[in-house]
Amino acid sequence: MTSFSRKFLASFANAFHGILLLFRSQINARIELGITLVVIVAGLVFGISTIEWIVIILCIALVLSLEGINTAIEIFADKLHPGFDTEIGKAKDVAAGAVLIASMLVAIIGIVIFAPKVFERLF
Repeated sequence: MTSFSRKFLASFANAFHGILLLFRSQINARIELGITLVVIVAGLVFGISTIEWIVIILCIALVLSLEGINTAIEIFADKLHPGFDTEIGKAKDVAAGAVLIASMLVAIIGIVIFAPKVFERLF
């Protein structure tokens, strides 16, 4: 195996380790993963279109990625300055706010995609 191949595989191993760390250490990430599973099942049950699947997958990737970035910022900030710091607190709040904005947008997209299908089944 070449040096490039070893480095390439090591980078994937590190990334997967980061994903595991995210879900093991962050309750919000686990909640988002649970919601992801519910949405996937709902997509299968309601037979959403290919375009709707693409939108859903992008939404899932957006929220989970932002959660990872938020977690990385929090870990780095806590290591950099373990005590309370107003400016670091602001940075952490802004990162958490970015996750919240994306989550609210994704919830609206989910309503737009699934509400008509739910109403169609009910009425």
